[in-house]
Amino acid sequence: MTSITDYRVTKEPFYQPCANEVALYEAAYAARLPVMLKGPTGCGKSRFVEYMAWKLDRPLITVACNEDMTASDLLGRYLLEANGTRWLDGPLTTAARIGAICYLDEIVEARQDTTVVIHPLTDHRRQLPLDKHGELIHAHPDFQLVISYNPGYQSLMKDLKQSTKQRFVGFDFDYPSAELEASIVATETGMDHATVAKLVKIGSVARQLKGHGLTEGISTRLLVYAATLIKGGVSPVDACRMALVRPITDDADIRATLDHTIDAVFA
Repeated sequence: MTSITDYRVTKEPFYQPCANEVALYEAAYAARLPVMLKGPTGCGKSRFVEYMAWKLDRPLITVACNEDMTASDLLGRYLLEANGTRWLDGPLTTAARIGAICYLDEIVEARQDTTVVIHPLTDHRRQLPLDKHGELIHAHPDFQLVISYNPGYQSLMKDLKQSTKQRFVGFDFDYPSAELEASIVATETGMDHATVAKLVKIGSVARQLKGHGLTEGISTRLLVYAATLIKGGVSPVDACRMALVRPITDDADIRATLDHTIDAVFA
C-alpha cells in the first residue's frame, strides 16, 4: 500500500531564487493550476520543483520521460502473479490518488499519444480515466501536475501540441546571473568564490557559442561538477576539461576554443 510519506521531501533542498518564481508557484499551487517549466538543461528546473514540494509540504513523484514511455507506464498495468493478476498503479495515478505533485521531466521526450492522457487532469475535470482498470479517478484536492522541457530542443517532431501547452501556466527558467551563479556553485560545493568565479566565466564563454557550434551551453550543474572535482584535489584545468568541455561537444575546433579559454582563465 502506497503511503504519502514515501514521497515526502524531508530535507530542504538548496535552491536560490532568481526572481519571484517561488511566490508565483505558490499562487499557482493555491489554485491547483498545472505548471509548465521551460528552460535549458541543468538550469535548476528539477531542483526548483523539489524545493517547492518541500516548502509546500507536499509529496513529490518525478517521472523522467523518454521516447519509449507508454500510457501504461504513467497510468498503471496488470501484473501476472502466481495467484492471478494484480493491478499496479503508475506514478501519475499514484500522485492523483494521494494528492502529490507529479513532475513529468522533459515531457517532449514522450510520445504525443502518451502525453494526451494528462489532458483530463489539467482542466476543470481533474479526472484520470483508467480504461484498462475500469475506473475513473477524481484527483485528490492537493494534486498538481508539473511538466518541464527544454525549448532549445524543440523541433517539428518533438514539441508539445498547442492543445497540451494551453492547459498550463508557464515559467521561463534560464541560467542565473554570474554573481548569483557563483554563489550557488560555492554554496553547493564549499569551493572558494575566487575559483568559482573563474568557472562561471568559462561557462559564460561557452554559452556564447550556443548556436555557433554548440547546441547547448555549459549548465550550472556542470559547473557544480567541476567545482566538486577541484574540491576533491583534481587540478582546475583537468577538472574543467573533464566536466565542462568533454561532455558537451566532440567538435575539435570547439574543444580547442574552450580548452584555450580554460588555460587562459586558470593561467
